[in-house]
Amino acid sequence: MSAPDLADLIENLRRFADDRDWGRFHTPKNLAMALTGEVGELVAELQWLTPRESAAVMDDPEAGARVRAEIGDVMIYLTRLADVLGVDLIQAAQEKLADAALRYPAP
Repeated sequence: MSAPDLADLIENLRRFADDRDWGRFHTPKNLAMALTGEVGELVAELQWLTPRESAAVMDDPEAGARVRAEIGDVMIYLTRLADVLGVDLIQAAQEKLADAALRYPAP
């Protein structure tokens, strides 16, 4: 059995929302607002840590679990937003990376 990929996640999120009749709530505006809230919760987990502490946060089982959960929430809302808007996340990221390479060439 292969590991789940982005297409599997998208399908699972669609089914999850459909099974609960949440499509009416999953507007781009609402999903973007929810994503912002989840990013804020992720930031809160790291906010007052030193650079060294933040780099080692996953070494602490409790803090690491909270960070992992918040990253999961961010991924879910970002993926759902992209799906609702018809944006291919991988393509969008590749295009941004190519643009950044042009704007910021390596020395």
